[in-house]
Formats: sequence, structure tokens, C-alpha cells
Amino acid sequence: MEKLSNIAVKYRWAILVIVVLLTAFFGYQLRYLKVDSNIVDSLPKNDSIVRLFKEVGKRFGGNEMGMIILQDENVLRPDVLKDIRRITDTLSETKGILSVTSLTNIMNIKVEGDNFEVGKLINDNNWPKNLQQADSLKKEIEANKMVAGNIISKDGTATIILFTFQDDVDIDAVSKIIMNKIDKLHLSEKYYFGGSSFLTKYIADVISDDLVKLIPISFLLIAFILFLSFHSIRGIILPLLTAGFAIIWALGIFVMAGLKLSMVSNNVPIIILAVGSAYAIHVLNRINQCREKDTKKAIARALSFMIVPVTLTALTTMIGFLSFIFGAYLTMVRDFGLLAALGTFFAAVLALTFVPAMIAIFPAKRKEGGGIVSGNRKSLMTQYILVPLNKLVTKHSHAVLFVWILLFAISVVGIFMIKRSVSVSGYFKSGHPASIADRIMSKEFGGSKPVFVVFKGNMQSPEVLKMMLATEKYMKKSPYITNAQSVADIVAKLNKAMGGKDKIPDDKRKIGQLWFLLDQQQSLNRLVTADLDQGIIIAKFKDHGHNDIKIFNHYMQSWFKAHTSDDYTVEITGMPFVNEQLDKSLIRSQLASLAIAIVLVIALVSLMFSSFIKGLYASLPIISTIAILYGIMGLTGIPLNIVTVLVASIAMGIGIDYSIHFISHFNHSLKKYRAVQPAIEETMLFSGKAIMINFISVSAGFLVLVFSELVPMIYFGVLIALSMLGSSMGALTLLPAIILIENKRYKTQKDEN
Repeated sequence: MEKLSNIAVKYRWAILVIVVLLTAFFGYQLRYLKVDSNIVDSLPKNDSIVRLFKEVGKRFGGNEMGMIILQDENVLRPDVLKDIRRITDTLSETKGILSVTSLTNIMNIKVEGDNFEVGKLINDNNWPKNLQQADSLKKEIEANKMVAGNIISKDGTATIILFTFQDDVDIDAVSKIIMNKIDKLHLSEKYYFGGSSFLTKYIADVISDDLVKLIPISFLLIAFILFLSFHSIRGIILPLLTAGFAIIWALGIFVMAGLKLSMVSNNVPIIILAVGSAYAIHVLNRINQCREKDTKKAIARALSFMIVPVTLTALTTMIGFLSFIFGAYLTMVRDFGLLAALGTFFAAVLALTFVPAMIAIFPAKRKEGGGIVSGNRKSLMTQYILVPLNKLVTKHSHAVLFVWILLFAISVVGIFMIKRSVSVSGYFKSGHPASIADRIMSKEFGGSKPVFVVFKGNMQSPEVLKMMLATEKYMKKSPYITNAQSVADIVAKLNKAMGGKDKIPDDKRKIGQLWFLLDQQQSLNRLVTADLDQGIIIAKFKDHGHNDIKIFNHYMQSWFKAHTSDDYTVEITGMPFVNEQLDKSLIRSQLASLAIAIVLVIALVSLMFSSFIKGLYASLPIISTIAILYGIMGLTGIPLNIVTVLVASIAMGIGIDYSIHFISHFNHSLKKYRAVQPAIEETMLFSGKAIMINFISVSAGFLVLVFSELVPMIYFGVLIALSMLGSSMGALTLLPAIILIENKRYKTQKDEN
């Protein structure tokens, strides 16, 4: 250990040069850093639901749909219709857009006596020239069930221009082009962008803004806390440099591996900033406390104490992050675990090499009796926090234990109240355009989540079309389906227009004649394949809770089982079903990653301390904290989503650091005093200070996330800060209370014997 401790001092200049060169190299790679916030791209390719969802896009010209929502007193007014046509034409001319559907180009079957016409809903003949004609047209359209509530709201105050992307285009890039083009039209109506493509674009923008806005705030906040804690420039610069270099190195390797930032991994720089600076804080604190007059000897002695706990805390934190690689459903969560683990590793290495090397190169003036000169200031933290905590634990250890047990019991109740949420539209604040668009879609158009029922068979077969029409009608009976459309519905309406009934003809030749009339309609490309061997029902799903899709899926599967045939096969998919898979994965990944983290952390700590009991003791504060954290989530209504699902394993990896540092110092003090109580007192006053500084700086770093525009990020920052509070207080109260109670019990048994 002594040889390792002297390396940083002996090779201090070499370490400095290597760190600078590596930082320059990895920093250069950051120019290639990209953001991908599309959840669909992060879904596993071997999942059957996901596979079918992506296949729908290839077969029917893109399952990625976008929409522009227009609001006005009456969207059928002449000037509003002109704007709708301008938007429609603009979208149609945009490269990467497959099809556009709006009030100005949607197909309509019009019947007058014995004559019928297949044409546009609004054409030159019925285009309103004044408000009176607009109101008349509104009444006519309200009676059209295929349009009212689908393209135009039933009260005529909102309409959507729906479009689909080509399957092989860069959706984010095309979405950005569309937003710029529409903005340049200078529309007088209120307009919003909706659909998963624009949600992805909004998320990407928020990620970029957060990186630019929140990281500097986090740096400044942690710097202020470090100044109050160490009262020196070195105490500010070294922890921040350690974290900053670790961020650059980790992101550089991340880019070189061809990976991209996502709505999950975008908060990793703040995590590394908070966690990475903590290792440097402990090293600095220990060097400051060493009583050797010679700086180099002080560094070597401090490192001999700190190599084991810093290495151990880094490993446990990395385990917390790496657990996501084995337990996550989304690749973006796995990427998050990898990036955070890399940053943690580099931060620990730099804390044990770069920080002591810099102190050796630029030594501070030391006191006569050793330690760093800092004036005659009394530590407010020691006087008002650590000393009272020590007295509390020493005098009332049983009461402290009882309070923790009570908090744990209350939290168990809250755990059973936890809700889950996988809807990306709910990730934005209520005033964000994405949230407004989602509310309009839900209220006026029955939601924005498409469901696809895929039929494989001859689309000119009466049996197939009849089953498709029956399935569509069955779907409409569900309270979760607001509207549905298929080619079978169009064929039935066209049959009625030609003098028949509103149903599929029994004669295949009659269906062929109807198909001939529909052959030139571009909108059919979204409903059938070109060779007419597959067709889909497109429906809108409106959910009210995370169990709704399960109920609807059971509803549909019972129908499919009762109507099997050799003429066709039927499958169902869509974003609600993908979300259901995500919902299931939240529990699986949470249990898997947390179980992996707990088992490996306890095993590692037990191995390092050569004692399973010590490993278990070290884990008790953070395990209790995680239980309390879940209780808080349940009691306050904070949902479990793809971001907050990360909290427990991260808290496990980071929070146990406090217990490790406490036990490590306690072991040294116990050898020194050969008595438990004075050993705990010294540990509380010395390691307790580093733990408190660590807790405050880490929590402050994470609390910066409350300024994010993404709601899950706000929850994430608050929950991690709460977990740091719980785990630090657990290390400074629960852990020493257990040690004292066990020591009293041991003494009692010894006296009795």
C-alpha cells in the first residue's frame, strides 16, 4: 500500500502531462457527440411486439406519424382553410414525407340520388367564401363520421394535418425542417406539433438545452459549497477538475464507441460531476487532516488510508451503474449505465493520482503541528451538526434505531402505492407545447396513440374484408378506441353509394369493381399494401391509466381467438402495446438491477472488510434509505418511469459510499483507542465532515435538475438528493447506533459469563 501511495508523488509531473494529453484527445472527440431521444430506436429488436410495430412502418409506408394541430373559432373559415392548404402543400413538398391528410385533400364519397362521386371532401365547388357558407359546411362535415372527431373536432374549433414519414429517413432532421417551414408561414391561427416524431425532437432540444444550462449551474453551486467547506481555492479547483476531466474522458470514449446521448444518459455529466467530485473531497479532507509537516509524507500517509475506501466506493458505485447493462429493457438505459460507470471509474482514478500529484506540485503551507493552515475559524459543521449528532447517537442509540424502524414501516405502506408511467407525452411541464398538443389530441380527437391491426390475406376476398369490417366495429365498442379506419370500411361505404348496402359485397367481382374506383386514391397507401396481400385497421387509443392497454389487449385477443380462419392471419401492435412492454420492463429491470446491485455490493464490501457482518452493516443504511425512497414515491405520487427507475440502483451504488468511509475510519480509530465510543466520536468528527460535504455537494449537483424542462429529470434530481440525505444520515446515525447497541450487548453477555 505504501508503494502505491508514493506513486502519485514520485511521478507527479508525468501524471499531470498524461492527464492533460488525454483530456485534449477525448475533448476533441466531443465534437462528434450526438443525441438520439427516440425510444423506438432503443427498443430490443428481438421483441415480437416491437418487431411487428417496425414492420408496419415498412409495409404501410411508415408507422411514424406526425401532426400539426390548428385551433381557431371555426377552422372552416375561408382564410383558415387557405392556411390548411398551405400547410398541406408545404408538407407534401417536403422530402421524406410519404403522405399528407388534411381537410383540403381527404377523400370523400358523395352520393346524390343515383349518382355518386369519389373526390375531395372540400373542393372548388363547396369551398366556403364567407362565414355563413363555412357554418353550412361545418354542419355537413359534422354528419361525416369518418371526418368528425378524426380530422376536425366535433365543435369545429380544431383540425389536424396528419402526415407520415418515409421509413428510411432521418425523422429528427425532417421534423426540424417541417417545424422551420411551418414557422415561416406566419400563420394567424394557434398551431402545435404532435406525434412521437415531434416529441422526440422536443426531447432532443431539451437535452441539448439542459447540457448547456444545467452543467455550468451545477459547477458553480458545487464550487460554492466546496469553498464554504475547505475555505481554499485548491479545495474548489481540484474536485471540479477531477469531475470535469472524468466527464470529458467518459464522453470521449462514449462517442468513439459510436453511442449517442438519450433522454436517460443526458444527465450523466451532472451525475459524474456530483459523484466524481466526492472522491476528490475525501482525498483532500484526509490530506488536510494529516499531521505530518512534510507535504509529500502527508500525501503518502493520506493515500495509504484512502486507496481502499475510494477504490471500494468507486467499485460499489460502478456496480450500481453496471447493473443496468444486465437488467435493462431499453438500450438507452444500458448506455446510461456504461457511460456513468466509465465516468465513475475515471473520477476515482483521478482522485487517487491527479489530486495528490497536483498537491505535491503546488503544496499549501502546513501548520507547525501538521495539517493545512486555514486560520482560526471554528467549523460550524462540526459545532452545530456533527457534535450534536454524536451526542444523540451515543446517548439515545435505541431511540435512533426505533425512528429508523418506524420510517421503514411507514415506507412499506407507500411502496404498494407506487404508480408506473411510460407515456413520453407526460414528461413535459404543463405549459410546454408538447403537453398542450397532447391535451388537445386527447380532448378533441380521442388521443394520439395509434393502434394497428394487421390482416394478412387477399384484400379483395369477401371473407377477409368482412372480418376486417367486423373487427373494426368490435374495436369501436371498446371505451378505449375513439375512432378506427380500414379499407374494408371504405369499400362498404362505396358499395352503399353504388346502390347496395353499407356492407362488404358477397361477390368477389363486385369488390374488384369497387377496387377499380379506389385505385387512384393516394390515401389508401396507408391502409393496404401495393399488391393487396395485407391491410390494416388504424385506430386511436385513449388510455386513462397503465392497466387500460392490458384490458384492451385481453378484449382483442378474445375476439381473435374466436374468429380464426385459414383465409387470413391477424396481429395487433402500436405504441400502446410498446408502452405496455415498457411498463412490464420497468418492474423487471428495477428488480433485476437492484438485486444485482445489492448482492454484488454486499459481497464486495464483505470481501474488502473480510467480514460478512461488516458488509451487511454497511448496506443497512442504504437499503433502509431505498425502502424509504420508494415509500416517498408511493405517498407523493411520483411515478416509476424510464428515468426514475434508475434511482434505486444509483442510490445503492453511491449511497453506500458513506457507510464504507465511516466503517473504514472506524476500524482505524478502533485500533487506535481500543474502545468503541471514542472510535465512533473520532469517526463522526473526521469522516463525518467529509460525508456531510460529500452529501451537500452531491445533492446540490442533482438538485440542479429541478430546472430541467423534463418532469422525470426533476423527479430524478429530487429523489437522488433525498437518497443522499437518507444514506448519509444513515451512515452517521443508524450505523453507529447499531454498532453501539451491539457493543453493549456483547459487553453484557461477557459480564454475565
